[in-house]
Amino acid sequence: MNKPFKFKQFTINQDRCAMKIGTDSVLLGSWTSLDTNPDAILDIGAGTGVLSLMLAQRSGAELIDAIEIDDAAYEQCVDNFEQSPWGDRLFCYHASLEEFVDEIEEKYDLIISNPPFYSDTFKSSDEQRDLARFVDAMPFRQLIESVSKLLSPQGIFSVVIPYSEEKDFIVLASKEHLFPNRILRVKGTIHSEIKRSLLTFSFQETAINPKELIIETARHDYTDAYINLTKDFYLKM
Repeated sequence: MNKPFKFKQFTINQDRCAMKIGTDSVLLGSWTSLDTNPDAILDIGAGTGVLSLMLAQRSGAELIDAIEIDDAAYEQCVDNFEQSPWGDRLFCYHASLEEFVDEIEEKYDLIISNPPFYSDTFKSSDEQRDLARFVDAMPFRQLIESVSKLLSPQGIFSVVIPYSEEKDFIVLASKEHLFPNRILRVKGTIHSEIKRSLLTFSFQETAINPKELIIETARHDYTDAYINLTKDFYLKM
């Protein structure tokens, strides 16, 4: 589990992070639109720094900031940034989201987050892992309110959440005048239930046409749609 995770253009060390590289982050980092050519990007709850690194590979953004509250994950994120080809564009803050919002004047063109989202019924005896995984470490309401303060008027916010939370999350966002512009619902296989929602929000209301992505047709037999989305990152795609 603690082996470095090698992508095509960078490597992630994850031995000090509670949450390891998973499909959610790779999907979000691949799917998030860069059509607005963002110049300043923020990654909230960076963990290993994988989302920031994916966006550094995909974009010409001059400033990519990340926030991570956990001590060990923060140190690992900084190391991963420094060892990447884009170290001069990446910066990680060791802070809570609340502290960051209070201190930063900057507005970001793109904010991305793979937030913690398990409720307390799943709490384990591993506090660090719980902090990374549980919604009470960074409630969705706090995340959305913070994004609304940090996002530039034309900016976009991209997030991955459980599909079961999609409706509530959209309602919470609308209270901060953030509206969904793109939705991708993710299923493991054609017969499985929808597990995740990838959502993009902005301050502009638009018509949306939700799409669906199926990851596998059989074990390790990936769909063309999944391969096309992630092939710039995964070594074997």
